[in-house]
Amino acid sequence: MNGATGGRLLATSDLHVSYPENRAIVEDLRPESADDWLLVAGDVGEVVADVEWALGLLSSRFAKVVWVPGNHELWTSNRDTVQLRGEHRYHHLVEVCRGLGVITPEDPYPVWTGDGGPVTIAPLFLLYDYSFLPPGTSDTEEGLRVAYQKGVVCNDEYLLHPDPYPSRQAWCEARIAATEKRLAELDDMPTVLVNHYPLVREPTDVLYYPEFAQWCGTTSTKDWHVRFRADTVVYGHLHIPRTTHHDGVPFEEVSIGYPREWGKRGHPRGLLRQILPRGTAK
Repeated sequence: MNGATGGRLLATSDLHVSYPENRAIVEDLRPESADDWLLVAGDVGEVVADVEWALGLLSSRFAKVVWVPGNHELWTSNRDTVQLRGEHRYHHLVEVCRGLGVITPEDPYPVWTGDGGPVTIAPLFLLYDYSFLPPGTSDTEEGLRVAYQKGVVCNDEYLLHPDPYPSRQAWCEARIAATEKRLAELDDMPTVLVNHYPLVREPTDVLYYPEFAQWCGTTSTKDWHVRFRADTVVYGHLHIPRTTHHDGVPFEEVSIGYPREWGKRGHPRGLLRQILPRGTAK
């Protein structure tokens, strides 16, 4: 599956379309070229119907849309008519995406052949295993105890179920093993790795509540950007849109975030981040 020779590779995440202000943003997102691709790094919404609406709209406009799940898509809340949990919910979302023509982590990795290519676009679904420990803690049990004592607890603990796995850590371990094997089988082409969470710990160092880092990734992927020849790593989740570099590789946090956040800071990096060719979309 190859990208067109023109256009741009763009990215966004954390659309959170349950907020009317964010829904209006998504309604206005449009490509500049018929060949533009869009990477969506998770947290489109919490309700399956909202996810389907947003990705359906975007896939009708962009030449190709690539999606990875965030934690919010995996929540099972009483607001959703779809009450599937855990892996069953994820696979349901995959089928919804396939019906829309949206690429998921379960599909063949597409190759972008436009400007800046060729690169393999690798959408990843990896979860987290609480290994981004808060400062001063030595293991997961202590890290979580500190988070609960300080009242810094992700809603995943109540809404993101790991079924049929015994824990979120076990689900994360399974996803890492399967994804690592798949990436290792790729040829030597550079990659764009797309995941909801950062693949390295460092981007979480600026979190206002450092205890929240436990819900932001896994140390198991700390060298993946090097091992798997990443041209760029795209992620969201932190709601801190910026670019950092790790081992010379740009890491692009592309989230839009909640209205209370962007209402204060605006969108200084734009609504759509240009990944390839290098630059920032307007």
